[in-house]
Amino acid sequence: MPIARLDDRAVLRIAGAEAREFLQGLLTNDVNGPLPVYAGLLSAQGKTMFDMIVHDDDGEAVLIDVAAAQSEALARRLSMYKLRRAVTIEPSDLKVFARWGDSGGETVDPRTPLLGERWLARDADTDATATDYARHRMALGVPDSAEMSDLLWLETNADELHGVSFTKGCYVGQENTARMHHRDKLRRRLMPVRTTGSEGAIMAGDREAGDLRAGSGDLGIAYLRMEHAGSALTRGTQPVEILWPEWLPR
Repeated sequence: MPIARLDDRAVLRIAGAEAREFLQGLLTNDVNGPLPVYAGLLSAQGKTMFDMIVHDDDGEAVLIDVAAAQSEALARRLSMYKLRRAVTIEPSDLKVFARWGDSGGETVDPRTPLLGERWLARDADTDATATDYARHRMALGVPDSAEMSDLLWLETNADELHGVSFTKGCYVGQENTARMHHRDKLRRRLMPVRTTGSEGAIMAGDREAGDLRAGSGDLGIAYLRMEHAGSALTRGTQPVEILWPEWLPR
């Protein structure tokens, strides 16, 4: 089974007597229960600002696995909310590692076991790269931080990837997220696709159906209008095939 260090991720350590209570009032998922969990920090309108995996640090603190490009911005945002709470926010020297090829193990990714294992450590033997892992992730249709920017949290498939609790109580962006959930209908979603089209929007005939958010070879993550999910799709002159993931109900 390949193991990769995910150099595009960073770790923040949130410590102090009120660390979990502090995050509980901000994040989309329940951090007072068992960790790790997948969660988001949203805008007041329910749009995705940061997604993360929250780990326990031996009961003494909470560790946040976040996109490296967003770690400083997340630390600033959390500091803005901290006010006078007994909480410290600082970078950690831990690294993020992933192992895939099997859905078992003690550190299964909280989004879906299909991703394999994910853990934090200072070092580990590796035989794969973050690029290899990104292709594995895209093949499963699981989006990453850059692909989610400014989308509503449920449009990123956060519900199906266990990234939101509808029973934990208030958090930033809860009102719009809960309203969308109870309506039980999403007009747009991030979806995995296969295409060799090199430019332009994804089209359903002469109607724009979506756009490609990221790609690796012929695999990609697209933001699609779900009304066109059953249509013949193209990008440029090439067909676009939706690769409906097994973890996402039709």
